[in-house]
Amino acid sequence: MTWVEAIVLGIVQGLTEFLPVSSSGHLRITSAIFFGRDAGASFTAVTQLGTEAAVLIFFFKDIWRIIRTWCLGLVDRSVRSSLDYRMGWYVIVGTIPIGIFGLLFKDQIRTAGRNLWLISFTLIFFGLVLAFAEYWGRQTRTLENFRMRDGVIMGFAQAAALIPGVSRSGGTLTAGLLLNLTRETAARYSFLLAIPAVVISGVFSIPDVFEPSAPGTAAPSVAQMVVATAIAFAIGYAAIAWLLRYVAHHTLYLFVLYRVALGSLVLCLLLTGTIDAT
Repeated sequence: MTWVEAIVLGIVQGLTEFLPVSSSGHLRITSAIFFGRDAGASFTAVTQLGTEAAVLIFFFKDIWRIIRTWCLGLVDRSVRSSLDYRMGWYVIVGTIPIGIFGLLFKDQIRTAGRNLWLISFTLIFFGLVLAFAEYWGRQTRTLENFRMRDGVIMGFAQAAALIPGVSRSGGTLTAGLLLNLTRETAARYSFLLAIPAVVISGVFSIPDVFEPSAPGTAAPSVAQMVVATAIAFAIGYAAIAWLLRYVAHHTLYLFVLYRVALGSLVLCLLLTGTIDAT
């Protein structure tokens, strides 16, 4: 991997991780168009450690309060009715689907799942699903109304994002809107829900990123990986604040239009032979 490649992909990861446009899909598309190869699923997983570090810092007070209350609730029944205690369980249970599917389909995710035909389709299709959720959802429910059922459904939506192009935040935002949650509520739970899965996936992918098994995959050096992850962290931190402000006052149709446009562009490039699907 070249330094330009590592820096560009770090920027792309930071810009797209929290937006409902699929960071993994963007890394795959960017690699194909500008560098003629695939950076690999492991590179995506490790750079996501940078963006999740941004989440940990941005939501540190909330995360610490939830962890502390959840631990206390294990021995003190009086706090079990609190939102923080329940949120701890919602995040734990909501993480189970992506853990199971990630283990079951690990090989497919790293190979067939990175096919650009599939990514272009998922960008367009799930973008239209997001548009339907934005139009249909009543957005009347806040975190105080959040229930275990919501956590489970949004957990399965997060698992769908194992396929590049679906988008982790896009899937969870879509599910949240269909459950009549406000956009801001869905986004906040989405940030919390991503932490365990992304951190575990990133840590376990560190050995693979330097010795990729897929042919044609670019292998970064340790220094390049550190820089790309640091860039993703810095840009991702700013993206969190921007997204929370944006969803509080705007619809998600802008992201829908972007997804459809990008997916259509990739289809055109594939049909004309400009880029290779694999």
